[in-house]
Amino acid sequence: MNVIGTVGLPGSGKGEAANVAAEAGIPVVVMGDVIRAECRRRGLDPAEHHGRMAGTLREEEGADAIAARTLPLIREAAADGPGDTVLVDGLRSTVELERFREAFGDDFTLVAIRAPFELRAERLDDRGRDDSDSDLEALRERDAREIDLGLGATLDRADVEIDNTGSLAAFRTRVRDVLGVAADDGDDADEEPAEPANAGGDGA
Repeated sequence: MNVIGTVGLPGSGKGEAANVAAEAGIPVVVMGDVIRAECRRRGLDPAEHHGRMAGTLREEEGADAIAARTLPLIREAAADGPGDTVLVDGLRSTVELERFREAFGDDFTLVAIRAPFELRAERLDDRGRDDSDSDLEALRERDAREIDLGLGATLDRADVEIDNTGSLAAFRTRVRDVLGVAADDGDDADEEPAEPANAGGDGA
């Protein structure tokens, strides 16, 4: 099994990396889906309670709760997929990283996706998923929460780094290189700046 995890601040491009994987037939496991499922199980709206539910799960089941709940989903995806590679979208902390390294050993690779604040803010504003996407102060506060949770330290412990400051085509090519999949000729002419897609993380 080849398990590739991604880590990055909001707007860095984790969702686009997940899109590249899915287009190549690689199963994608989004860690935030664990939280959304638990919200629904408890009769709560994931859109409203997502972040608080992430904290609740960690309080009830330990700091690695979301990673622990994700493990069977990864194994299931690997068993059902066409190959032996699975992309895990949205690590948040070194505790989660250690849980995955313990479970998969050398078969786990952590990929850090990096982009500067101003570029991430521009992408999130273009995406406009909600009002907070265009609020720079809200993004700074979200970055701070993510870093306090351990995302910054997790980024620093990545095995591979992808600099997402160029074109979308260049980013997608780099992601395919990391995934070990063939290039998509349709991307060759795409020179638009790379943008994040909708998948990603636990939203805590």
